[in-house]
Amino acid sequence: MGKPRGFIEIPRKEPGYRPEEERILDYNEVEKRLKDEELREQAARCMDCGIPFCHGCGCPLGNLIPEWNDLVYHGHWKEALELLYSTNNFPEFTGRICPALCEAACTVGLNSEPVLIRQIEISLIEKGYNEGYIKPYIPEKRSDKKIAVVGSGPAGLAVADQLNHMGHSVTVYEQYQKIGGILRYGIPDFKLDKKIIRRRIDLMSEEGVVFETGVTIGRDISANYLLSRFDAVCLTCGAREPRDLKVPGRELDGVHMAMDFLTQQNKRIGRESYSCKEITAKGKKVVVIGGGDTGSDCVGTSIRQGALSVVQIEIMPKPPETRSKSTPWPEWPYVIRASSSHKEGCERMWNIMTKSFEGEGNKLKRLNCIKVEWETDLMGRPKAFKEIPKSEFYIPADLSLIAMGFSGVEKKGMISDIGIKLAKNGTIAVDENGMTNIKGVFAAGDSVAGASLVVRAIAAGRELAMKIGKYLEK
Repeated sequence: MGKPRGFIEIPRKEPGYRPEEERILDYNEVEKRLKDEELREQAARCMDCGIPFCHGCGCPLGNLIPEWNDLVYHGHWKEALELLYSTNNFPEFTGRICPALCEAACTVGLNSEPVLIRQIEISLIEKGYNEGYIKPYIPEKRSDKKIAVVGSGPAGLAVADQLNHMGHSVTVYEQYQKIGGILRYGIPDFKLDKKIIRRRIDLMSEEGVVFETGVTIGRDISANYLLSRFDAVCLTCGAREPRDLKVPGRELDGVHMAMDFLTQQNKRIGRESYSCKEITAKGKKVVVIGGGDTGSDCVGTSIRQGALSVVQIEIMPKPPETRSKSTPWPEWPYVIRASSSHKEGCERMWNIMTKSFEGEGNKLKRLNCIKVEWETDLMGRPKAFKEIPKSEFYIPADLSLIAMGFSGVEKKGMISDIGIKLAKNGTIAVDENGMTNIKGVFAAGDSVAGASLVVRAIAAGRELAMKIGKYLEK
């Protein structure tokens, strides 16, 4: 504990965002960074509590947060980075897009503002690159085992990184033209600049990981080919099957899935071609259906494309301003959150259900909606809703983006070709060793757990790599 009264004497200091009028004109990252001395002060707020809930209950990776906070306070940046690196393969990703579960579990947060953990994390990894601390780690000895990883999102990259460092030969297959999965195609550049992904992939390539892009298993390469050539196959293909909204008018021109919209914009910035019809918010009234992170990303992207107006609707009730009793500390709190995109100009509405889309000809013109009210359980958690009579209204719209989450993995390709069994929720079913019903075929990340956070995907990838390593020893 660097400064015993640090959490009392030093207030939390947020880095803030670039000015709104500036950032909405480009796709550069919006979040600013604190200076080294400011970060050391923020690290001094870590109170060395008896049980570090940030490390155990908060972080899925088990990051040793109090220890590297202390090292940062004393100016030992390299040692702090080494400690962070021991539990997290990609701090440059989590430091940018993780919602900071660790901060929600911070003991200081019980009576004050939590420690600025995420900002310290991203500063450590960036200093590591800038100072030359990050170097390729090439195993001295290689085994004769070969592993194929299908999918290059955070779980797949974590599996590949870990198994490569164990000395195995790893090939990652990605159906898109560039590596990164959801990191590259689902998350806007203003949250995660894609050169950050490229930097990491270049490092992993130097370390020996082979990346094959533009390859769809089941079309370009058969699943049986992978099974015959590799000692183990790992599926980390994500939960890409979107949850659709099957109401009248869904077929109208102007109604699209959120990920189609976001993927197209990311490809546009990355100068990649795309075959689907152009989807743009320029000069349009946009309604985003769904209140999660994907919906928020659609808001920020629509604003940058030049939307006339942006409305985001959510069927769930408006969350409370402070932590609800349904999510007591150190759980992730159920509270209202406003992203940088929301702050750029967006009307948000809760307790709204879309009844139908309406258009003129084949063009979307409005959403017909109704207000709902929720019944809650004893802990205050919403459990059932009903429509409020005579509360119908409409919202003008030229473009509507459906961001209602995901319903599991895409069933085509390798999953259907070799008969991999699925769980009831549409994800891949695995045993306690992470193996599917097909011997030697494993799965991890969103494809098993359902759509979740990048930090959980990395943790799942690390855990599965250990299990595959044990399997290969037999």
